[in-house]
Parts: sequence; structure tokens; C-alpha cells
Amino acid sequence: MSADLELPAKARAAGIFLELRKRLQTGLLIVRKDVARSPADVTVTGGDSSLSIQTPSGALSLALPAGVAFEQGSCIPTPAGESSGDELHFRLRINVERSADEEAFDSLIETLRPNETYCFHCQGCKTRLLEDRVFQRVLPLPNGNWNAIVDDWCCHPDPFASKLLPRDKDCLLGDTFLLLSRDGSCEQTLTEDVSPVGSGDGQNPKKSCHRLAVVSCKSCSSVLGEAASPETLKLYMTQVEVEPAVGDREAESSLNRSVFLEKVVAARLMHLSNTLSTFHFSVQTPDGKAVLLVWLLNTDSITASIPETSISGDRPVSALPLHSPSPGAARAVKLLYTACSHSGLQQRDIVRSWEVNAIGHPVVLPLKVCEELLQVLDDSNATLPASLRRMRSYEVAYMRL
Repeated sequence: MSADLELPAKARAAGIFLELRKRLQTGLLIVRKDVARSPADVTVTGGDSSLSIQTPSGALSLALPAGVAFEQGSCIPTPAGESSGDELHFRLRINVERSADEEAFDSLIETLRPNETYCFHCQGCKTRLLEDRVFQRVLPLPNGNWNAIVDDWCCHPDPFASKLLPRDKDCLLGDTFLLLSRDGSCEQTLTEDVSPVGSGDGQNPKKSCHRLAVVSCKSCSSVLGEAASPETLKLYMTQVEVEPAVGDREAESSLNRSVFLEKVVAARLMHLSNTLSTFHFSVQTPDGKAVLLVWLLNTDSITASIPETSISGDRPVSALPLHSPSPGAARAVKLLYTACSHSGLQQRDIVRSWEVNAIGHPVVLPLKVCEELLQVLDDSNATLPASLRRMRSYEVAYMRL
């Protein structure tokens, strides 16, 4: 393994890795030779919504999503590539009962309804930020950088230069954020600080330095979004949790930060891919600086990544510790990615190619969130079998839905 691909000591590939493809009704099973030394040491059985893997290290009972069944006797050894000397590869088949509801991954934010009452919580500390909001209208905003497209096509001043802002009791949904009007409760729970963003070097007047009013949680100082105008809040979907208002109860989410971020971004990428028919995304900061390039490959994957230390006894994967990598078999998206700050020559060529050819729908998030997302992808990549970590000059990751 080259120096730039070496993993830190704490990162280790899974003892057993499984990926099922619902559309193809096939699967790939990879077992490290630390777990089983030869294909004859691995026995796979199962049925409806279950898969059992027997190895000399122990038995693993894996729950599959409803409607997914292992086809008995279909697991066979398959040749592995040159980079998989420490791995055993198997191919298998599954049967899938198709359901119209299976492909829906919208979070509550994406399914906000008029005339319903909602409360907004800080995702970091669960503080209730906005009380009992009832929206008369919930409307989608134009996708992505539509203003920049207008600038490129218009030979006269932008006829749409005025901002699209919500009226009172409106909620406007963007790609990664929502816009809503302020009310009296905002002063008690939110703080606002002005900071400069942009290049300010005068070379690109469209990206000149300007001042951004950053909105943060008063309790934990987490950045939540921006003040789009004195009367309007712009809150990022990765920073807030929205729940129907029921009494004085606190937010119920038990997801830690990285899992919440992973699920929200995966759902947004799927939504944007379906609505815009694109698979390339440029994760950017509010001033337009690209941090991460993402190429969405598969949206029908079901994956499980089981650490070697957890493969013992006849216990279900759901009984594994909460922080085990990808506990259980979960629906996920498979993607390729590269960090724009990567020093490798091939990666720099990829970044230049995306910039020159305007590849990648912009996905705008605060800088810290972009960095958190990159860490989530790196953590996923580190637990993959060595043979799956790279594809051409890109790194590979899975994001659970």
C-alpha cells in the first residue's frame, strides 16, 4: 500500500463486509483471511430478511431490510483482484420484493406541511430554537446557483437580482437549507455575528469580499446558518432537527453527530440526483469555495461492515455496540469522492477538470460541516476492504440512509 493510502493504527478494515444490490439482485461478500483462511471455511445460509455467516471465528446472524431474502445455495467463491491478497470474495444472489414506499428517504424537513405545528432544535445540543411554527406556505426554491446561471446568460443587469425571501409564515426550501421569518423567540435562542467571506482580491467581481451574518445557537455556539436579511433566517438542514410540536418534550433524536450528518446528506444527494438527473456534486462553502467533489454511483445498496472483534458467538448484529462501523445491514448510497485540497497529481487533475467543465451541482454547507462530511467519508473508506477503497483516482465511501 502506498504511503498516501496508509491508515492510522486505530482504523482497520472490517472482518466481514457485505454489499447487496437491490436492482441487480446480487451481492458481494468479502471475508478477511484473519476470519476465515479459505472459502471452504465460510458457510452462508439465510432466508427472508436474514443472513447467517458461519466462519471458524464464529457465527454472525445479520438482519436484512424487509422484503430482501437470500437465495439459498447461491453464495460461491469468486476471483479477487491483485489488491485483495488478504481477502476472500464471494458472489451471491438475493430476491427483492419491490415496494413503492422503499425508495422514499425524505427527512421531516423535506416533508414539511402547511398548517402543521413544528419546533426547531439545535442538532448539537438539542436546545429548542424556534417554538411552535405554523407555516401557511411551504415552497421549494430554485435549485443550486441559479443566480450564477442568470449572470452567465444575461447580457444586461440581472432581472432577478432581488432575493427570494419568505413572507411571514412562509417556509422556503433550498437544496441544503430552509428560509423562514424571524419571530420574538429568535432573540432568546440565537446569536448573530458578522464575519467577512469571499476573496476580496478584485479579480472576480462576482466573488468579491462581503460580510456574512452568521447565526449560531446561543446555548452551544454551533453555527446554524445565516441571516439572509434582517427579517429572514437561513438554517442549514445539517444543523437543525425539526419535529412536530407536542407539548414541552425535548428532541427525541438519539443519533450522534456523524450519523445524523451522514443520513441527512445521503438523503439530500439522493433527492437532488433524482430531481436534477445528475450524479456529480461539488460540496462548497457559502463563498463558493469547493471543498469536496462527490460522484454518486449506486443508490440501491444494502451494506454491512462488521469488525473482526464482533464476529463471535451467535448474537445478532443489532446487539453490537452502537459505535460499531455500520451496525446491521442498512440501506446506503455508494459514492466516489476526492478532497479539493488533496496534494496528489491525479486528484488535482480531477479538481481542475471539474472546475473547467463546470461539473458538479453545488451543495452549499458551512465550512465546518464540509470538513465534518469529509471526515465521515474518510471514516467509511478506512473500514472498507483494501480492494474496495479506491476506484481509479477517487476514494470510495458508503453513506447510510
